Amino acid sequence: MLSGAESVGRDLLIWANDNLGCVVNEGFGQTECNGLLGNCASIMPIKPGSLGRPLPGHTVAIIDDQGQEVPPKTVGNIGIRAPDPLIMLGYWKRPEATADKFAGDWMLTGDLGHMDEDGYFWFQGREDDVITSSGYRIGPGEVEDAILQHPSVVNVAVVGIPDPIRTESIKAFVVLADGVEPSTELEEELRNSVKSRLAKYEYPREFEFLESLPLTVTGKVLRRELRDREKRKAVTE
Repeated sequence: MLSGAESVGRDLLIWANDNLGCVVNEGFGQTECNGLLGNCASIMPIKPGSLGRPLPGHTVAIIDDQGQEVPPKTVGNIGIRAPDPLIMLGYWKRPEATADKFAGDWMLTGDLGHMDEDGYFWFQGREDDVITSSGYRIGPGEVEDAILQHPSVVNVAVVGIPDPIRTESIKAFVVLADGVEPSTELEEELRNSVKSRLAKYEYPREFEFLESLPLTVTGKVLRRELRDREKRKAVTE
């Protein structure tokens, strides 16, 4: 089984193994250059939650904005070195946008992540989805994964909302399972679920319970719509 498009949470990987009897091999790529990273349980150990390692024929690294590789466990841009047969020639009639996509010989995917000492890549979040709070850069994916481990949660989206002190604070939009009612007690349980798994500064300060989340036609959560809505609310308030 191969999964792509959105990062697969640890719980879903465990569920698939226990209930379907198979390993979900997660893959990573994008329209501009597909098939960059991947897992393959038949030839390498799987680290649940990781994007795997570079697929044969590609040079992938974590780089800074100047195109320099950074040490392991350092968050940076996931980049692919050119030339590569899968890298796009350019955006149609948009030379400036094409130039912005590169830092030296590296094509920037627009995704942030880090690489561990074994060469496995870990997704941190889309560059425009990363939350800046009290000087920390926080990827929404790991916070969402921690909240999803609560049995009452069906889906969740985490975004940064304007905060005059912290720059941004973390807000979670949560879809609950049938029959589960929102409550302050449940909010505290979800906060504690994050605090027990991640750093103290990564827990959501606000929760909002929704019947559904805005999604693309392929099922990806549109965090941008939620951020824009919060910005409009901040202006009117």
